Amino acid sequence: MIEIKSFTFNPFQENMYVLSDKTKECIIIDPGCYTPQEEAQLSQYIEVEGLKPVRLINTHCHIDHVVGNAYVSKSYGLELEAHQLETPVLESIEMQAKYYGFEIKTSPKIMHYIDEKTEITFGESTLKSLFTPGHCPGELSFYNEAQKFIIGGDVLFQLSIGRTDLPGGDHATLINSIKEQFFPLGDDYIVHPGHGPSTNIGFERANNPFLQ
Repeated sequence: MIEIKSFTFNPFQENMYVLSDKTKECIIIDPGCYTPQEEAQLSQYIEVEGLKPVRLINTHCHIDHVVGNAYVSKSYGLELEAHQLETPVLESIEMQAKYYGFEIKTSPKIMHYIDEKTEITFGESTLKSLFTPGHCPGELSFYNEAQKFIIGGDVLFQLSIGRTDLPGGDHATLINSIKEQFFPLGDDYIVHPGHGPSTNIGFERANNPFLQ
């Protein structure tokens, strides 16, 4: 059984996730911890729960999802994993920071590439990868069949979708990612998004105004 712990961090109110199982191995997805207080909150959770971080993963590389990469990488000796197409997005992080008035620690480079064929393993658990571009050119989502959940980055939100007006975004591509990658999984899949509350495929299929 995978336990999903979420934290909502930084001025963008980004949801980062720590996934663990009974082995106490865990993976950290989209670390948005920005302030020393947020970094301490993450580390305290890991320490109190006795977890061993084994992977650092970005669904995509916009600043709000990677601002904690440096802290997590240094604290736990982890190398960054993401889709190869996110390399130029990550390389623009200083420009992104300047635009939003952020001061950030330089993120480590992507050392291990993930694509839609990659399985994310930790402890006794496995996530499968989906290639879900549109918000970002190399955005990935990760799902678990047994527990029927998706870690969805900025693809699908409750009654909304990821923005597509940033460099590399494309509205039609994002809609296609949702309908061709998320919808076939089934209405009962829970989506844990990069912002806002969790939702499920069935609710969004029926009610999301962007998907009608």
